[in-house]
Amino acid sequence: MSEESRAAKEHSPLKSIGEWEEDVLRRYPESGKTPKAKEEFRNYAAPPRATVREFYRINHTYQTLEFVQQKKKQFLSLNRKNMSTWEAMEYLNTLVDDSDPDTDLSQLQHLLQTAEAIRADGHPDWFVLTGLLHDLGKVLCLFGEPQWAVVGDTFAVGCAFSDKVVYPEYFQQNPDDRNPAYRTRLGVYEEGCGLDKVHLSWGHDEYIYNVVKGHLPEEGLYMLRYHSFYAAHREGAYTYLMNEHDKRMFEWVRRFNPYDLYSKSPVPPDPVALRPYYDALIAKYLPAKLRL
Repeated sequence: MSEESRAAKEHSPLKSIGEWEEDVLRRYPESGKTPKAKEEFRNYAAPPRATVREFYRINHTYQTLEFVQQKKKQFLSLNRKNMSTWEAMEYLNTLVDDSDPDTDLSQLQHLLQTAEAIRADGHPDWFVLTGLLHDLGKVLCLFGEPQWAVVGDTFAVGCAFSDKVVYPEYFQQNPDDRNPAYRTRLGVYEEGCGLDKVHLSWGHDEYIYNVVKGHLPEEGLYMLRYHSFYAAHREGAYTYLMNEHDKRMFEWVRRFNPYDLYSKSPVPPDPVALRPYYDALIAKYLPAKLRL
């Protein structure tokens, strides 16, 4: 491992995953199912934290096509743990966010609150389960991965970086930005090839998609795989790589997004009371043990 790679791996630019989530909500304010007005969320007197910019500097510098391919090879064998879904959520629960000004909920409670907001609106049960699972891929942090390789807005690698991605100036430090094969609009891809053939920056979206692939309807799998792909589903970037099926399915990704961002409330869900419902829902769609 090079000195630069080692430094990036050891550096921890965010105090908690919640800092990235706070920045996402600041950048994409939108009304949704919340107990308070949108302007009350992330209401800081100071400018956005420097740690978030530092996070994206590192993320944009080291998320190369080679890095993404190496991480897929490393993690998508899914051979680290076998756990029930509920055990995996409790395992994730060690990532409690102590810095979020809008909630003191644990990761488990955030997943439950997202799912409960979806259920309250009468969506299909697979949609509810998708809400429960959407951040479960953050267990990568517990496997030793640095936050810049787990969270963050995702983007295509192997082609020109989009200026619709947050802090695009930091891509100038990415080695792929100096590679003629990757600097063009299409790079290694073809027009309209479909997102399934496109490598996105590595993180919890791609990981949880692969963990539950084959067990949820395609609409839910799109939500899991692309919910952090804000440049595409909120800014309209990368449409030239999408096929018509991707464009239709992204309506489901957009439908999911407000529940992820705006479902937080000061009233915590009761895991004990809710568990029987979710145990039955999990059993309907997922195997008894997930391969992580």
